[in-house]
Amino acid sequence: MAIEYKDTHDFTEDQLKDLFLSVEWSSGHFPDKLAVAMKNYETVYSAWDGEKLIGLISTMDDGIMTAYVHYLLVNPAYQGLKIGRTLVEMTKEHYKDYLRIVLISYDKEAHFYEACGFKKDEGTTPMCITSLWT
Repeated sequence: MAIEYKDTHDFTEDQLKDLFLSVEWSSGHFPDKLAVAMKNYETVYSAWDGEKLIGLISTMDDGIMTAYVHYLLVNPAYQGLKIGRTLVEMTKEHYKDYLRIVLISYDKEAHFYEACGFKKDEGTTPMCITSLWT
């Protein structure tokens, strides 16, 4: 299996639905919104097995100082193949001249991000208002 990485904002609703639901993220129930969101992110890198979308990272930024990684997900059938790490490295390279790359991690994935060079910022608390259940 040869994994191909792409810099694209164009995905079908079904591709996004399948990937997001593979990791049990409720946003996968809104593929029409996800398709629009992907077009609006500044940076989106994706991983493919043939025509199958198997991984994705999306980032918003202010154009000079701060980038915010919103989504990073890899289909569980492909986890352990360094796809997530590759997508993070692509993003870090793209934003290497920025002063800060920020993300919010679920506690159980924090070790992954720490291994990628992120660290917990003491004295801060991530906060959100959401109607999503994951």
